Amino acid sequence: MKVEIWSDIACPWCYVGKARFEKALAAFPHRDRVEVVHRSFELDPGRAKGDVQPVITMLTKKYGMSEAQAQAGEENLGAQAAAEGLEYRTRDRDHGNTFDMHRLLHLAKEQGRQDELIQVLYRANFAEERSVFSEGEERLVELAVAAGLDAEDARKVLADPTAYADDVRADEREAAELGANGVPFFVLDRKYGVSGAQPAEVFTQALTQAWGERSPLQLLDQGDADACGPDGCAVPRH
Repeated sequence: MKVEIWSDIACPWCYVGKARFEKALAAFPHRDRVEVVHRSFELDPGRAKGDVQPVITMLTKKYGMSEAQAQAGEENLGAQAAAEGLEYRTRDRDHGNTFDMHRLLHLAKEQGRQDELIQVLYRANFAEERSVFSEGEERLVELAVAAGLDAEDARKVLADPTAYADDVRADEREAAELGANGVPFFVLDRKYGVSGAQPAEVFTQALTQAWGERSPLQLLDQGDADACGPDGCAVPRH
């Protein structure tokens, strides 16, 4: 069974939702037969690459709330994250464009290190003091290496703005086609969708239902035909 997760590094509920989903997945009896793929979704795709601002400032401008309201929201998110065993800095974080991070995640997918990289990026953005937005590309290279990627591979991707760009945009188009207008968005076997950072119990129910309703393979009766198997290949008939 395949589970696809559309998310953004700048999304705190994606950070929390991933932890809740993984709690459910860890206890799922068929865990070893579940493939998890992370898909790209930018919350702020129109933001220029160098446009970095404090999270509180971004929230007040985008949602028209006061600084006190924005800070209260961050404190609530910090408590939600702590309940899942996650670190979360409620003050002095910043916000910026995540497109390059998504491009690196597609590189990581090719090398089987996607989950490692997204977790490193989440922690760097939400728990560490150093910014993932304002320190330049070498900061992203450093994080890619921490996730097990080669530094030069990461530098090549970041140096070429077209590298994996089409893959990111394809993920985003697909999200729109599936009806995802926010993240996190979980799709199980292209049959069920779960929106938001739901409690682990909801993910457990979704995994169980999706697994139980998988359709067995229907074989068409087309008569016997030569084939190869564990005991060897059939001798060609004359």
